[in-house]
Amino acid sequence: MRLLLLRHGQTPSNVRGLLDTAAPGAELTALGLRQAGAVPDALGARPIDAVFVSNLRRTTLTATPLAAARSLEPTTLEGLREIGAGDLEMAGHHDAHLTYLHTAFAWARGRLEARMPGGEDGREFLDRYDAVIADIAASGADTVLAVSHGAAIRTWASARVAGIDVDFVEHSPLANTGLVEVEGDPRSGWKLVDWPSGPVGGAHLDVRQDDPTGEPVDED
Repeated sequence: MRLLLLRHGQTPSNVRGLLDTAAPGAELTALGLRQAGAVPDALGARPIDAVFVSNLRRTTLTATPLAAARSLEPTTLEGLREIGAGDLEMAGHHDAHLTYLHTAFAWARGRLEARMPGGEDGREFLDRYDAVIADIAASGADTVLAVSHGAAIRTWASARVAGIDVDFVEHSPLANTGLVEVEGDPRSGWKLVDWPSGPVGGAHLDVRQDDPTGEPVDED
């Protein structure tokens, strides 16, 4: 199975540097809508058999142009949602960002007992994300686009996909509409196919921002 994990388009909370992880969440900015609109052409003639989104509305808005172009109906799976920020929800200061990301990447390194302040621990996150990936694999589709979230994609991929360097992921951004492509299945495991450096639609759709769930971990 080929699994395309696409981060959603830009939201106002990304621009403002807010840890916005609760449902229903923010909609897309004008740039986010352009990023989403570029996805169909960016993926070109690649076969996509099914589209899945989280229960946060920014993923549905991101998936809509591609789904319309391919005559597919996105399926909502709550398990694809972002790592919950807990007590840090809607925090916008850099120390909160660091706490959030350090906790997520502790999970990626196997320290599953670490708990997001007021939120889930690593075992709870990986159990629910593994379960939703298993549900996607059980759909029988050969190639799937799953629109999810920055920290969730980076953490799950770092923990579960062969060929990924956790240190590299921790210190590298995942842009809005950045794509992580893996192949495999829950039984035999997953391996990395590709991890482009920016939005699938091209560098002109990228923007530097203090983006809590997609930013590199930087102590400065």
